[in-house]
Formats: sequence, structure tokens, C-alpha cells
Amino acid sequence: MKQMSLLEDAAGEPLASRMRPRDLSEFVGQHDLVGEGGLLRRMIETDGVTSMILWGPPGVGKTTLANVIANMTRARFVNFSAVTSGIKEIKEIMARAEEARRLGERTVLFVDEIHRFNKAQQDAFLPYVEQGSIILIGATTENPSFEVNSALLSRCKVFVLKGIATEELEILLRRALDDERGLLPMNVKAEDGALRKIALYADGDARKALGTLETLAANAVAGESGERVIDEKLLKACLGKKSLIYDKSGEEHYNLISALHKSMRNSDPDAAIYWLARMLEAGEDPMYIARRCVRFASEDVGLADSNALLLAVTVWNACHSLGMPECNVHLTQIVTYLSLAPKSNAMEKAYNAAAADAEQMAAEPVPMNIRNAPTRLMREVGYGKGYIYAHDTKEKVARMTCLPDSIKDRRYYLPTGLGAEAKFKERAESLRAWREGAEPAE
Repeated sequence: MKQMSLLEDAAGEPLASRMRPRDLSEFVGQHDLVGEGGLLRRMIETDGVTSMILWGPPGVGKTTLANVIANMTRARFVNFSAVTSGIKEIKEIMARAEEARRLGERTVLFVDEIHRFNKAQQDAFLPYVEQGSIILIGATTENPSFEVNSALLSRCKVFVLKGIATEELEILLRRALDDERGLLPMNVKAEDGALRKIALYADGDARKALGTLETLAANAVAGESGERVIDEKLLKACLGKKSLIYDKSGEEHYNLISALHKSMRNSDPDAAIYWLARMLEAGEDPMYIARRCVRFASEDVGLADSNALLLAVTVWNACHSLGMPECNVHLTQIVTYLSLAPKSNAMEKAYNAAAADAEQMAAEPVPMNIRNAPTRLMREVGYGKGYIYAHDTKEKVARMTCLPDSIKDRRYYLPTGLGAEAKFKERAESLRAWREGAEPAE
């Protein structure tokens, strides 16, 4: 049973809705999924759609694909919004779907913004998905690993939709100018390069691109010939500053800080500066980045360059005192320095190894020789017995063990030998050799 389109034609409908693809031949983007031979395309064309989650940023075609499925499926298609519906509505739809199943009819349920449903609401779908009463298609901009119940997620195929390429957005924009459903009746023309600038401004979002084009067309002044021209002056007036996609509490926040951190770790200053700029220009708190740089200075550089930590803390103070935009150059300095510094993760590995022993082993007693003995009783029972004051020795090092006997041979600090850490490595190896009875290295 074929249902009507998710969005009906109506006067005053936004351009993005009027230009929504009616079938796969009009769909632009997501070539890996819906191009020739793509898995999702084959599922749609054979009406073999199974429960799935469509995950991707806004304006990349999630609802459009649901619209195409609605037009092509022989099943009963139900459009359901997580914003306006609750448990009561879910149960009513599920009851009708179960009745349809008994009559041999499939139900495809499209749930827009499925991440907005809480656990109880998502759980309500589960038995009906399991028994085949419904084929669930959920759309979300959030990572389903965190926002969709694991039981429900395990029964759905996840398709990851990506931002639409600039060249593909240009195709959509050109089509909107030349199509009767679009702006052709308004006689709108775009100067060379104008559509590309709109596409770049849209950041992979088809809805934003078409909405921007519609705004520009409405503000373009018709000439004597009746033609409306989108020119450079109009672009500057309407577009303003590009709005970067960024959610300081969402996944993109963690994606970008991960990109910055890993670019510095890989000694790539150009990439690090780019990701830094992406975050700052989108409104990230500079203190958050500064704190991450302080952490990086010990986690990924450590004793290979001890100045890295000093500089990172200095930049943190500068960011605290100056704020944005003045501190952007200080952050650029530290991410460049950290990118080019020799790398060592010996500090992190040393702590993690010691922490694992501390957590997994019995609480080892502190060796008697390094216990403090402030009272006579403590001295009498052996506290401090065998302790050697290092400063009283010629080498300023005592041949005594400071670890519990059960782990006395453990080695937590394993220096890399890169940068200044080469000297620390030489010193550590020399001390260990001397404690084992050999003469200390010079």
C-alpha cells in the first residue's frame, strides 16, 4: 500500500521542501549508499527495506530517503515525530501495525529525530521490531551508539550519511534555479561563482543551501527585463560570516578536539592550527583548549621536552587573563610548539602501569626502611630500620629498595630516548645498574 509523500505540495512551501527529490534519480549525495550498486539503493528498489537508523548531520537526505521509501514501498508507511509524540501515540500505532501484520500487510514506521525519545519510549518499539510488526526507520543527527538503546540498535542496520560535497550542492542549486517547482517562475540568475559560494556557506547541508538561495532570490532586485540577479554585493549583504557547525556539548565537540590532539601527536602543526581555528571560530572556550594542551604537554611530550609543560601552563594563564580574540595567537603558539616537540608517552604509560598494579594487587605494605618513625615505639618495632639518607652517601643515592618486595623488580618509567629524554634514560639505566652492584655510569 503506497502512502502519500511525507511533505505535500502547498502554497508558500519552502524551496527545500518543493525541491525534495521524488525518487532516487533526483537524489544527490551519499553515492556509496544510494549510487548504482549501493546497498541502500538495492534495498529500496527491491522493496526489501529492513529496520535501520539513518545517522548524519542536518540536511544530508535522511528525511528525503524516507520520502523516497514512502513513494516506492508497497507497505503501509507511517510518519512519526519524536518531537510531538509520546508513549500513548506509540502504542496506538503499534496496535494498528500488529493488526495489519495479521492481515498480511507490512508497516514501515519512520521516526524522525529518534534520539529525542527516552529509554522507555524506545523500549516500546522493541517487541514490535522483534516480531516483525513494524520495519523501523529512525533518523538522527546524534551518535546512535549513545542515543539509541543497545537492544533496539542491535536490531537495526545503521547507515551513516555524510555532509553533501560542495560540487553536489551546486548541482542542487542549479536545479532549483531551472526547475518549475523551484525558482524558474521568478526568473532568477546567479553570477559566476555565486552558487559555489552559497554551497560553501552551507557546509554540506542541502536544506541550508536551498534556504539561502531562496533568501537571496527574494532579496534580488528585478531589472528592466524582469530578471533577478544574485551578485557579489547581494551575497555579502545576505550571507555575512559563515556559521560553523559546532555543538560544544555534542559529538562534534569531541570530534574536533580529537582531531586537534591527534594532529599535534602526529607532529603536524598545519593540521593542528586548522583544527584549533575551527574550534575557536565556532565559539569554543579557549580555556578548554588550553587545559587540553597542558595535559598533552605531559601525556604526549613529557620529559622529551620539559619546556612544553612550562609553556602550556604559561599559555593557559595568558588565555585566562586575555580571553578571545587576543589569546588565539597564544594558543596557536602552543599547539605549534607541541606539534614540533619530540614526543614521549612514558609519563602516561608509567602512571597507567602503576595504577593497574595498585588496583589489581593486594594493598602492599610500605617497606619498613622507608617508613617514618617519629616515636620510640615505632622505632622499636622496626619503622625506619635500614633507611639510608641519600645525601650522606658519596653518590647521593642509596642502595636500598623503595618498592614492596612483591614488585621490587617492576619498571614503570620506560623512557623513549627521544629529545631530552635521552639523558633521563641514560641516568635511569645508570642508577639501576649501580643499585644492582655495578659502578655508576659517568
